[in-house]
Amino acid sequence: MIKNVSLVTVYVNDIDEAKAFYTDKLGFVLGEDLTLSPEFRWCTVHQADHPELQLALMLPGPPLDPESAEAIRRIMAKGAMHGFGINTDDCHKTFAELVAKGVEYIQEPADRPYGVEAVLRDNSGNWLVLVEQKGYTQSDFDMP
Repeated sequence: MIKNVSLVTVYVNDIDEAKAFYTDKLGFVLGEDLTLSPEFRWCTVHQADHPELQLALMLPGPPLDPESAEAIRRIMAKGAMHGFGINTDDCHKTFAELVAKGVEYIQEPADRPYGVEAVLRDNSGNWLVLVEQKGYTQSDFDMP
């Protein structure tokens, strides 16, 4: 029986820089940081109160084939790699705190049918969607 999602891969340009970004700017906690071979490093971070969901900070490379790794690097270089969503109880406040720490943003907080949303970018080009959720129904999305 599946219990929960426990690991999400986040491709990064530099593991040390990404580890610093996620721990220093977003407040995540280091999980593991192991060099398993000269070509492969296993580094995870997680939120302090949610250790069950680890982000694996991975370089685009093995076990990916070279063509796939290069495609990921191209998307990251464009700053268009989709990362993950982050829930917050106050999108405007959290957004201001993160921007003050130097986190780049793509979109300032804006009202959406499902809540208040802002889009940030990590130091490898991954999009981080910051959402203050509210209740919604299908009718909130119906076109007039």
